[in-house]
Amino acid sequence: MAPRFRGNWRNQSMFQVTREIHFCYGHRLLNYEGKCRYLHGHNGRAVITVESAELDHRGMVMDFSDIKRVVASWIDAELDHRMILHREDPVVPYLKNLGEPMHLIDENPTAETIARLIFNFTASQGFPVTQVQLWETPNSFATYRA
Repeated sequence: MAPRFRGNWRNQSMFQVTREIHFCYGHRLLNYEGKCRYLHGHNGRAVITVESAELDHRGMVMDFSDIKRVVASWIDAELDHRMILHREDPVVPYLKNLGEPMHLIDENPTAETIARLIFNFTASQGFPVTQVQLWETPNSFATYRA
């Protein structure tokens, strides 16, 4: 017979919905010895998960189209087909001079920091986001959780 749980356990049932957003971006990593120290690009996939213990009047955590309308629009305007670079990257003045589109951040633009960037934007829009995965390649992704 299985042992019976005697703790102070509460039922934490949650609903989740997830939306994928595909976009293209370029970056390079500073203070890095591998190939990623050079400017290069990715076909990225952001996987955004929102969660709630309650469903709304429609029986939803959130409408997928709301995530698309807000978050995909921001990604399209701010990250898609842009170089995501550290603000102090020495290449920034040259790319600015050429009129190249960039999104500058205060940290190395790793998959981890880009996942957090998308998470923070999503949360700032009032979405109950719990996790963002950024797939950099079909085999590699980083996750940022609340």
